[in-house]
Amino acid sequence: MTDAGANAWFVAETQSRQERVAEAHLRRQGFETFLPQFRCLRRHARRTEMVSRPLFPGYVFVGLDPAQSRWRSVNGTVGCRRLVAFGDQPLPLPMRVLEALRGRQDAEGFIHMEDPLDKLPQGAPLRVTQGPFADLVGLFQTRDDAMRVILLLDLLGRPTRVTLPAHSVAAA
Repeated sequence: MTDAGANAWFVAETQSRQERVAEAHLRRQGFETFLPQFRCLRRHARRTEMVSRPLFPGYVFVGLDPAQSRWRSVNGTVGCRRLVAFGDQPLPLPMRVLEALRGRQDAEGFIHMEDPLDKLPQGAPLRVTQGPFADLVGLFQTRDDAMRVILLLDLLGRPTRVTLPAHSVAAA
């Protein structure tokens, strides 16, 4: 993030997985940028590592004064698809959205994501929202990492431990 003193903030759509590339090229052109990121665990080849991911995949925030800057150049920036606009005018982002995101950043600049499952007591009922067990209610046991939960589901008349993605459960 740079501090060029932009008057308003806008959203630029990026090419797939090119948020950091787009941000770097926008900064080189003198635009103020903000790419909110969070940390998550990534599992790969029997390894687990903490990685940073964009909070809004496919988007980066751009600060500029549309009356004075060449905002159309954002559309031709490496890594960018286009500046989100209504008709031929870019749509400004409400400042309260940007301030709320910045207010949730930690000392290293990452957005802290509060997960409601973090405070869930063991045995709490959870409803499966998607997948082959959709609409079944199970009892929360534990989390094995930030992306998966372990539930006890009543399958075939007996409790069975099932590991599911955390995004596929909700409070019952």
